[in-house]
Amino acid sequence: MTIKLENWRKEELGINDVIKKYPDVSRFVILKTDVQRRGYALSDKARELFDPDIHQSKGRTVFINRENINPSGLILRDGTLIVGSYTEEANFGIRDPYLVDVVNGKLVLTDQGEVLEEVEYWRKPHFFDKLTSKGNPMWQIVGSRPQRFDIALNKHCHFWDKPGGGCKYCTIGSLAKENKDKNISNLLDIDEVFEAVQEGLKQKGRFTTFCLTMGSILTGEELFDHEIQLYVDLFSKLKKLFKENKIHAQIVGSAYSKKQLEVLRDKTGVISYTTDLEVLNPKLFEWICPGKAEFVGYNEWKKRLYDAVEVFGKGNVNTGIVGGVDLAQPYGYKTEAESLKANFAEAEELAKHGVSVINSVWHVSPGTYFHNQIPPSLEYYVQLSKGLNDIREAYGIDVYFDDYRRCGNHPSSDLARI
Repeated sequence: MTIKLENWRKEELGINDVIKKYPDVSRFVILKTDVQRRGYALSDKARELFDPDIHQSKGRTVFINRENINPSGLILRDGTLIVGSYTEEANFGIRDPYLVDVVNGKLVLTDQGEVLEEVEYWRKPHFFDKLTSKGNPMWQIVGSRPQRFDIALNKHCHFWDKPGGGCKYCTIGSLAKENKDKNISNLLDIDEVFEAVQEGLKQKGRFTTFCLTMGSILTGEELFDHEIQLYVDLFSKLKKLFKENKIHAQIVGSAYSKKQLEVLRDKTGVISYTTDLEVLNPKLFEWICPGKAEFVGYNEWKKRLYDAVEVFGKGNVNTGIVGGVDLAQPYGYKTEAESLKANFAEAEELAKHGVSVINSVWHVSPGTYFHNQIPPSLEYYVQLSKGLNDIREAYGIDVYFDDYRRCGNHPSSDLARI
């Protein structure tokens, strides 16, 4: 059962206090961060304005299998995205969720009755309800954010094959089991992916990029060879849809060898690469990401990031961390200040080699090993996001392929446009 904090409002700075304390950080990004941290619920009036025929509600990604009529996300007035974060019940969550309500005819985010900002629901792509040649709804094949295709070719991460091998904050293991129980294949048909993308591109102006990811596949002559081959097979088809050899696409993959990275660059045409360290501390990496630690290791993961900069170029490689997960107990940092200091030191080391670090907001999920942990304060996330963005800027590293329009899930890269 998830922990419920009863007195957190007395123990932490609230949203308005944090906005006031950090005037050089976008209030939209601060609000987005807190909504992703606390979640949100819908009032009855807000529910009436949500129309599944118009707004996006469904999706199958590597982390979610959403087949209900709840919003996939929200957009703030400046284009900042709030990804996911809908809570099934208003009383669910470690801290009280925000409430999306209707006030004076406008859809707004509220907290304890205070109107904080106007929001919109994500619009559903035109291709979502169409069928592939095999009769499957295209939303089950290719997902979407407001300006990108999301493709998860394989939804099972094989680090989970060994008991205790999966990352402790991650839902992918429980989702893969759920898919298996529902007789849903964890492996996509590449021909159906091609059909869905081809149909999606007919909506002019909607999509500007792809994000491709999957659960790690450990097989092949070399570790991850079969994972690489799936991307090569997919892009051999997708390239037929484009005139150029280079494709504005980001692969969020395992930590590939330099030889594999060169294959990825030369045979897919993708222009950017991400492989997530998840936590910037070798000892905590071993505890929190035991599969990654066993098969690759922290230092080797970093080396492969540096190799990736040589292959894809500076400004085209980054690594993600689950912000605040290094505060998990009993082995994590004991204070937020310790965590921030350690993260900034390691992020600077990565930046010296041309790798930027982006952070997500740790939203503790049922079904994960860390389901009873407590994510840090909003102020911690604002400091973390600002610090990572400052380091990225100091070393002149672009993050255009993972910014607020292409991704929208990372507060630090949201700040890149300010």
